Amino acid sequence: MAPRLPARCWRQLSLAGASTPRTALILVPQIQKSSFSRTAISPVKYGWSTTLPKRGAKPYKYDKTTSGLPALTTGPAAALERRKNTTPVRAGVIAVKKGMTAFFGNRGARIPCTVLQLDQVQALANKTREKNGYFAVQVGFGDRKADNVGAPMLGWYEAKGIPPKEKVAEFKVRDESGLLPPGVQLQPDWFHVGQWVDVRADCKGKGFAGGMKRHGFAGQEASHGNSKNHRTIGSSGASQGSGSRVLPGKKMPGRMGGQRVTVQNLPVLMVNNELGIVVVKGCVAGPKGAHVLIQDAVKKPPPPQEFIQKTRKLLDQRFPNAEEYLEAARKQHLVLKEARAQGRIDQMLKKGVTATDEIESLLQARITTPEVVA
Repeated sequence: MAPRLPARCWRQLSLAGASTPRTALILVPQIQKSSFSRTAISPVKYGWSTTLPKRGAKPYKYDKTTSGLPALTTGPAAALERRKNTTPVRAGVIAVKKGMTAFFGNRGARIPCTVLQLDQVQALANKTREKNGYFAVQVGFGDRKADNVGAPMLGWYEAKGIPPKEKVAEFKVRDESGLLPPGVQLQPDWFHVGQWVDVRADCKGKGFAGGMKRHGFAGQEASHGNSKNHRTIGSSGASQGSGSRVLPGKKMPGRMGGQRVTVQNLPVLMVNNELGIVVVKGCVAGPKGAHVLIQDAVKKPPPPQEFIQKTRKLLDQRFPNAEEYLEAARKQHLVLKEARAQGRIDQMLKKGVTATDEIESLLQARITTPEVVA
């Protein structure tokens, strides 16, 4: 801030200005008053303007693409690109845990292993990036009574020509090359011996457990003045040092188990199509009879390209008409749907369903009388 001038200086300036015109003391040329703006200019500090935006102005787009900025690294496409190397190339299978056994190596070493059995594992549907934002394959396991399945899901299975499944899961794949035609069945030879897989399952639920069982606390003294506090966790928080509170994440009694557990990098020891089993080394979460998801390991290299091509050829040989069968199932679904709408489904089921004639007649009826369909 500039220093103040003493009063005598102001007095001399006022005396000097009395004998000379006022315009002579002004160093800048005279301009009209209307050219000055009455609005104060806001300062700019550290490269950012502190002026408020105009009312109704559109906000600045943070991800605006210009010639001076690199390509965007956010969004669904960029996220899929970042996860490309950690997404499996192929879909996985659903199996049921039968139990544990042991293999013995060439030198007599005992190798604990888990037996996983496949049962009617079929591909149900595909998800694509254009429609769903990512690539994935829906897989079903086993079979389920139609009485225990809702009408919308029965129609969904009917349109694909696949019986209702006991368990359905979704496996993400890297790109469209990992998609499978609906209806094909995956067998244990989908994996090979020596391959690394990841196995996901829900672990056993233990219910509400104490600190010693849930977190492995040592407990307190058995005697020497301890009274009815042998298995308690002790103090859970300070009264002053931590703010008179219990810190978040404190290990305390609570619900134990019943969570999704992934055991990674398990080597495959045996595959058998006749028995429908895949034997992996080590333990797998869950009790006997639990459903487990098996897929190629994400932290290991994918299977060789030759093996992937071999498995796809086997699928094409075992199910050469998968696309035609799917189209026929969709047409038959239209027949049954129209029959239900017209109230003559029982009559059709008694005499049997014929595809071509019924489809042509019912589609023609829909065109002529569209109000028939509810």
